Amino acid sequence: MKQTIYGCALMVALAAASCGKQKDEPAHQINKAEWFLGNWGHQTPQGDLSENWEKINDSTYHGASYFIKGKDTLFAESIVLSEVKGDLLYNVTVPGQNGDLPVAFKMTSGTANQLVFENPSHDYPKKITYRLVNQDSIVAEISGTQEGKAMSETFPLGRLKDNK
Repeated sequence: MKQTIYGCALMVALAAASCGKQKDEPAHQINKAEWFLGNWGHQTPQGDLSENWEKINDSTYHGASYFIKGKDTLFAESIVLSEVKGDLLYNVTVPGQNGDLPVAFKMTSGTANQLVFENPSHDYPKKITYRLVNQDSIVAEISGTQEGKAMSETFPLGRLKDNK
């Protein structure tokens, strides 16, 4: 009887310790960007901007951004947002730039409604910021210096209606 009581006590203690360890595990950084997922867009007289994000796996999201006027694609980029050893990396590839190789930006600040990625050694931009306005609206901003002058560009994006 004593062995059964000790056995049960040991099992309860192990279960409690196991639950405690799960609670102490760090949250995945990529979960901070879950609101990126879906299709976003903004129409301007200069053309239509769209940004589409999908979850590849528990540590990787893929994004594609396009600026289209009529039937012409004026700008396109591919983005891989990945968590590597606890760091969130925003790797962007623009065809025809940087030898078609990705440029990495590391998350330097992350809250529930804003993520900031930076690469101080990149020419422009040096900083990429995403801000969640509400579930149907985000703002992306790129900033840095060009020809010695501080510059920034802001891109408001709304969730496209075909999203769930």
